[in-house]
Amino acid sequence: MSGILEGRVAIITGAGRGIGREHALMMAEQGAKVVVNDLGAEMDGSGGGSGPAGEVVEEIRGMGGEAVVNGADVSDWEASQGMINQAVETFGRLDILVNNAGILRDRMLTNMTEEEWDLVIKVHLKGTFAPTRWAAAYWREQSKAGNEVDGRVISTASPSGIYGNVGQTNYGAAKAGIAAFTVISALELARYGVTCNAIAPTALTRMTENLGMGQLPEEAKEQMSPRWISPIVTWLASPEAKNVTGRVFDVSGRSLGIAEGWHRGPVAEPVDDPTKLGPVVAELMSNARLNADMSGKDAEGPGRPGQGI
Repeated sequence: MSGILEGRVAIITGAGRGIGREHALMMAEQGAKVVVNDLGAEMDGSGGGSGPAGEVVEEIRGMGGEAVVNGADVSDWEASQGMINQAVETFGRLDILVNNAGILRDRMLTNMTEEEWDLVIKVHLKGTFAPTRWAAAYWREQSKAGNEVDGRVISTASPSGIYGNVGQTNYGAAKAGIAAFTVISALELARYGVTCNAIAPTALTRMTENLGMGQLPEEAKEQMSPRWISPIVTWLASPEAKNVTGRVFDVSGRSLGIAEGWHRGPVAEPVDDPTKLGPVVAELMSNARLNADMSGKDAEGPGRPGQGI
């Protein structure tokens, strides 16, 4: 199959359903050979099975593409290494890693359990780190051997992480960590010919249908289809995107934008007396841009962090 990914090999984690499935199908349509990773687990991470990944592989093969199933737990160190090795051993190389696997264990902070925190951080944050670490080691070896490398890491952050959402301290913290991981890994891996970007998607999937999206009218549901997330991911995976790195793309069927990272805002002279800091901080707050809401725009109305004292 020909397209902008012709001859390239991709691993896509969490690709059995939802956004990951759309990534796998679109990349295959554009010529990529795909390792379809999925545990087949429930939304909270329980259970498992090869069914969803196998179905995606059969769909890709049915359209004339090449794909294989991988059932690794992406948060497992050795299993992640094995996933990278499988791509290289099966297709001869690795060009693209899409870190998409994730689970939800939403809970208000005062009721969240240690297990709910640990599982979400493990799957999202370690499940991004471990595959990326092994892919980066492979690309470093290729670069040191004198081979041309045009590698891609595309990870999945979230508006909940970069803007903030009630009930998701675990999920949001992990996703914010992925955004920071993306910026730093982009700096480290540029020398080896690897770009690192992330997306913060909004889409109607099994992870969001119970958060209000399932009640959207049909026209709005189409705009929120996970299909809309995959074009930018597919493009970022292509040779055309070799000069784009360290960015987080805010994407849905309604918009495609870049989420701008933390910047230092208003500055004041330091004060060595805490009793005199009130007016200083008040002045800084009055001049600072408000924190964003979940739309990525300046929050309006009372109650959002960063709005005043």
